[in-house]
Amino acid sequence: MLAYRDGDASAFDVLYARHRGGTYRYLLRQCRNARLAEEMFQDVWMNLIRARAGYTVQARFTTYLYRIAHNRLMDHFRRHDSDAVSMDVENAARMDEPEAPRSTDPAVGAESRAQAAQLLVLLGKLPDEQREAFVLQQEGGMSVEEIAEATGVNRETAKSRLRYALAKLREGMQSWR
Repeated sequence: MLAYRDGDASAFDVLYARHRGGTYRYLLRQCRNARLAEEMFQDVWMNLIRARAGYTVQARFTTYLYRIAHNRLMDHFRRHDSDAVSMDVENAARMDEPEAPRSTDPAVGAESRAQAAQLLVLLGKLPDEQREAFVLQQEGGMSVEEIAEATGVNRETAKSRLRYALAKLREGMQSWR
């Protein structure tokens, strides 16, 4: 980001290639609507472009990027009733489809897809704050401290949200053990 801020346009391509997937999946899992996630995704990157001249290092770049994404989500939810957001199942399923199984055994592949589908259902049932903490950790590779900074809460709140999310997901996946 420092190189991009200082005028190296190719540095933006590196940032975008490195972080586009995780950023999009974070937005999609938070708003649960592929069309809306795409719109917010574009806004996040446009905000990053607009803010490049004033960028200063205060944390990891991912913390900065996900803070922009978090703020964009919060702006949307403030303007719209978050209960009115519906799951765009067809598009979400395409974006979240697991990779092809490494085994050629069809039964193993079917079980992997079923596990992934179950995990997505459980993730969708988590309270927004817990889902956000989990997705930031998994997609953004963020630590508890970085999650706290990106979401504007203290460390203990972020840690608690993540702990509850993991416990609920583990409980829901018990049948697959």
